[in-house]
Amino acid sequence: MRIVVDDLSGPAIADFLADHVRQMRSITPEEGKHALDLDGLRAPGITFWTALDGDLIVGCAALKRLDVELAEVKSMRTSPARRRSGVATALLDHLIAEARRMGYRRLSLETGSAGFFEPARRLYRKFGFESCEPFGDYAATPYNVFMTRRIDAPGE
Repeated sequence: MRIVVDDLSGPAIADFLADHVRQMRSITPEEGKHALDLDGLRAPGITFWTALDGDLIVGCAALKRLDVELAEVKSMRTSPARRRSGVATALLDHLIAEARRMGYRRLSLETGSAGFFEPARRLYRKFGFESCEPFGDYAATPYNVFMTRRIDAPGE
């Protein structure tokens, strides 16, 4: 598997993300939906990566710059056929390393509170993320959970 920066121009990643948004919208009520669509992920300040096995997309993730020290994890997704195969672990490890390289000192994220999202919350906890208050423009709802972790600068 390789993880590459993606400019979001190909039809395969567009389909992969459309499935992601469709699934998130089917699980979470309107007031808890924060999945970015293709245009949202093309916004300035967002870096997007695709995980590939050969030419097959097996996952994706993004970092959204919130300020000079804080980035948000966005659009973490593993292909349903590849869940529990290490794709999400590799992507999250890659995101943390890239965030550190970019100079961020903290990563935060918003995820769902429903049972469907428990594997994601376990993964984030495994990587040192802890519960936190809403950040950025988010407001707390019964449908979301907020998590954050510090990132040491290179050499710390």
